[in-house]
Amino acid sequence: MGRVSIGRLALCLLLCLGVGMLGSLVTRSEIPTWYAELNKPAWTPPALVFPIAWTLLYVLMAVSLWRLWDRVSPSAARKAAIIWFLIQLALNALWSPVFFGWHGIQTALAVIVSLLIAIAMTVLTASRVDRLAAWLLAPYLAWVTYATTINAGVVAMN
Repeated sequence: MGRVSIGRLALCLLLCLGVGMLGSLVTRSEIPTWYAELNKPAWTPPALVFPIAWTLLYVLMAVSLWRLWDRVSPSAARKAAIIWFLIQLALNALWSPVFFGWHGIQTALAVIVSLLIAIAMTVLTASRVDRLAAWLLAPYLAWVTYATTINAGVVAMN
């Protein structure tokens, strides 16, 4: 792997982990206060699980984006996959401020459903140019599906 490739990987890691870090800035102070007071579905994991899971997912996302950027020749299909990736990343970045920052649990549900659709589109478009890049997003798709049920449960129970 050359210097350019390593640089691209570093930028992808910085971008994805940066989104996660920004989300955690909004989230962290709300966990022991506002979030602790919410009624949550029985299948909600302990709060400790979330930062561990998200860190792993952001790393997988970064590697997926890096593969699309570095390992796939430029094409309309690659461009579509990267655009969907950036759309889902923007929706990902929006969810924490909406849910935790604004306490907008219903609006956050709309955001996370949109995120789920955008991730599915990212997986679909990525699979057309790099199957491994698409598969790297499978745990993320599964986790956000699970998180969507938690968000929906919070809406229903509060």
